[in-house]
Amino acid sequence: MQTWLWRRMLLAAIALPALGGAVRADDYGCSNATLKGEYAFGVTSYTPNYPPNVVAGIKVFDGKGNLTQRDYGGDSVPADFAPQGQERGTYTVNFDCTGSMVINLNVPGVPAGTSSGVINILFVISDGGRHVHEVVSQFTPPASSGPEPTQTSADDWKVASEHDN
Repeated sequence: MQTWLWRRMLLAAIALPALGGAVRADDYGCSNATLKGEYAFGVTSYTPNYPPNVVAGIKVFDGKGNLTQRDYGGDSVPADFAPQGQERGTYTVNFDCTGSMVINLNVPGVPAGTSSGVINILFVISDGGRHVHEVVSQFTPPASSGPEPTQTSADDWKVASEHDN
């Protein structure tokens, strides 16, 4: 009986540190502060009732849960970026490096009392906050009565050089 007990104690002594390592492997430690600074992004969108769309732009995260973005839609004529500060939103980063954001499009010329457009996004952060992988979970176009289905994805890359982490 002492041999059996001794073996179980030895097994526990070996297994506990290994389990502790597994727990630490899941300890990502992301927060809103993980996203701070300028990120270049590219979007590909397939939304029913609209032609396929591509967009490029700059998103600025403040590290506290607020963001602004400027973008250029691939079909705009003349080619121009949206005015600075026109598109604003909020974001929340979870400890496991997943998160969500809401972007208010604030499109000029949309009549008062109607939606100026809202994009709800779910994302995953990689490379220590240098890359963000996004999917649109809900899209409400400007002057729309409600959300429309979409298949939209985006990727954001930190603009700073490798030395400016």
